[in-house]
Amino acid sequence: MKIVIINYGAGNIKSIQFAFKRLGFEALLTNNPEEIKAADRVIFPGVGEASSAMKKLKESGLDRLIPQLKQPVLGICLGMQLMCKSTEEGHTNGLGIFNVDVKRFSNTVKVPQMGWNTISNLKSDLFKHIKANEFMYLVHSFYAEKCQEAIATTTYDVEYASALQKDNFYGVQFHPEKSGKEGEKILKNFLELNTNN
Repeated sequence: MKIVIINYGAGNIKSIQFAFKRLGFEALLTNNPEEIKAADRVIFPGVGEASSAMKKLKESGLDRLIPQLKQPVLGICLGMQLMCKSTEEGHTNGLGIFNVDVKRFSNTVKVPQMGWNTISNLKSDLFKHIKANEFMYLVHSFYAEKCQEAIATTTYDVEYASALQKDNFYGVQFHPEKSGKEGEKILKNFLELNTNN
């Protein structure tokens, strides 16, 4: 299976690569459009600030390529947020794959949310064999609002979408690669998604 991690200069991608290695797969880091299109599974990671990450995607033309991909695509953390309509971070327009806006947590809570929190209302094969209220590792100041495309929710300040799905596109706000055995199970589920439906 060909797994590609999109390398656009925004993110700690080595830890994702190591997580796949532990599952027995080599994941290729690349920003080459042909290699991305030829992959069986695409990981769209992201750590950092939304407007500068979006600028990097535009410079490489990946902002046009990613929404056209037909294979399963998994956005992680900022990657998921950039797949949304817009984000308050840097007042940035996203890729518009998910029909939801990304907001900043209010100042009534500690920002960023950093550490372990639970995911519930699980609704996808991405969460096969994952129990509700399982803990995942999160680091973020912005969140996708609860919406129809939510396949998991988490509560911190508000109840928000901690995972999203539309067609072949998936997104998780948490870091599965840093969430122990359960997080690895989610990555394994992503690799095993039935793409014929």
